[in-house]
Amino acid sequence: MTPDGAGAREHGESGSTFGGRIAETAARIRGDGPLVVLDALLVALTYFALFAMRFDLAVPDRYWVRFEVFLPTVVVTTVLATWLWGGYGRTWQHASIDEARRIALVAPTVAVIMFPLFTQTSPNVPTLVVLVGPVLVMVFQGLVRFQSRLFAFRRNEQPGGDGGLRVVVVGAGATGAAAVREMQRSPHAGLVPVAMVDDDPRLQRRTMLGVPVAGAVADLPRILEDYEVHQVLLATDDPSVARRVADGVTGTDVPVRVLPQSSDWVERNRSLRDVRDLAIEDLLGRDQVQLDPEVVRRLIQGRRVLVTGAGGSIGSVISRQVAALGPERVVLLDHDETHLHDASEGLQGRFTTVLADVRDPIVIDRIFAQVRPHIVFHAAAHKHVPILETYACEAIRTNVLGTLNVVEAACRTAVAHVVAISTDKAADPSSVMGASKWLAEQIVLSRAPVGARYCAVRFGNVLGSRGSVIPTFQRQITAGGPVTVTDPRMTRWFMSTDEAVRLVLQAAATPDGHEVLALQMGEQVNVYELAERMIRLVGRRPGVDIEIVLTGMRPGEKLSEELVGPGETVSGEGPILGINPVTMTDAALDVAIAELSSLADALDHTGARQALLRIATGARDRTDAPRRTV
Repeated sequence: MTPDGAGAREHGESGSTFGGRIAETAARIRGDGPLVVLDALLVALTYFALFAMRFDLAVPDRYWVRFEVFLPTVVVTTVLATWLWGGYGRTWQHASIDEARRIALVAPTVAVIMFPLFTQTSPNVPTLVVLVGPVLVMVFQGLVRFQSRLFAFRRNEQPGGDGGLRVVVVGAGATGAAAVREMQRSPHAGLVPVAMVDDDPRLQRRTMLGVPVAGAVADLPRILEDYEVHQVLLATDDPSVARRVADGVTGTDVPVRVLPQSSDWVERNRSLRDVRDLAIEDLLGRDQVQLDPEVVRRLIQGRRVLVTGAGGSIGSVISRQVAALGPERVVLLDHDETHLHDASEGLQGRFTTVLADVRDPIVIDRIFAQVRPHIVFHAAAHKHVPILETYACEAIRTNVLGTLNVVEAACRTAVAHVVAISTDKAADPSSVMGASKWLAEQIVLSRAPVGARYCAVRFGNVLGSRGSVIPTFQRQITAGGPVTVTDPRMTRWFMSTDEAVRLVLQAAATPDGHEVLALQMGEQVNVYELAERMIRLVGRRPGVDIEIVLTGMRPGEKLSEELVGPGETVSGEGPILGINPVTMTDAALDVAIAELSSLADALDHTGARQALLRIATGARDRTDAPRRTV
């Protein structure tokens, strides 16, 4: 038996629940009382008018008798059907297609009930009244419930109807339509879509969701003026369109913002709140390369990973992305304690920070012996071209001898995967930085154990990395100029930091025999034009508001870079190129390392620079130089 107390408690809870439901229903009925009364009046008036018109306002008495029974029945039936289908208890100012569908279901329900009751007897209610009445009532119910949405929509159609920011949406595809729809549904967001822009002539001079497609992207300057636009929303990820839009707002104070793509609105729960400012990455003229994350995850998961140069621009992102792939542990190694601390902030999973310098072989050996990593990403390097032209000995100590220390320690501890970060400047090097990185590639290739995966990865300029031209331009523009460009003919490849790191991770997981890999980078970007775009991006005019000053090429610089040097061959058709490099013999490499080490010890920067370039170009120019094959 159940104890009395428990039984009373269960009964009380059940009674309370039942009573709560009754109270809730009563509260909802009270809240919808005016709407129920209005529905009843609409039904009565609609059927009365139909009935009278059916008999040309001269209804026979016998039909009036029948109608006196029919009218209250159809009123009650309609109200009950509306309640059953969920036509009450809703907030209609935010109604959607679901609410419209519920109202639409009332009409056939009422018709199915009333038709056999009142058309099969004599005198009958005219079939026209029974069948047309529910449809008219449905229309009137919809108008009553959706009037706030309809009038709000009409207000949005009127220029400046609600005093919000007047917005032009560029792109009348799925993303643009989703943005307009959300603006119309959320008037409190303060965004009013006054026009759309699309290059498709089939869409122009038409309306989408009541918003006119006012022209093509080339018409944007006129549209901004005609519609008194406050903001442009970019609803496409096409870089060419982004560049033309940025040019179209030049000389105005109208900002350009970028919408998340329509698929993200569902998959990642994105909305108008997730718009972002137009960034220089949007204007660079090529789509970012997407690689296979699952291949990388299978390699990293459950492994110990060591990242050198973990506090740098590339190393810190490698550490973050690796940590998110489920490794056993990530070891962050850097000689700069501040950068090391910053890189470890907010890092996921298990990690260890190690303050050490790759230039110290004893320390590096001990760290590898303690950690025994399975995978090493070697990102520690000196990379600033003009500085290294003066301090060539430092380039040797870090880029050449530091790489040698890491690779030999990896060999001694049987590390299976080593990926060294290289640069496009290592192909046909003309600078200390490029030559030192070319020699670092040679060390990785020469020392790689049989059966292990040791490779180097070349890529171009990384957006946002320390010392990159883009943050330099941004600082100069913020200061009001001038923006300094070395030569108007200079071109460079650009890639985002995340894209560069994805290439590095993919290189570690690539099973083939390519020892040097590079990313398909598309066309190089003219640096002078890039400076102009960045100035326009902040609403300023190049040469008028902000000057661009030519400073001349610096030592070691080239007008354009290459990913593949003389004598090197390329294979592969996907996003990653496999480069078959010209290589030095092991004996020649040992002699070169010994010579460079002596010059570095003697602090002979001039001799070190000359030796680096002589060694790199000498190996390249020898016709009998060996070439690794795939």
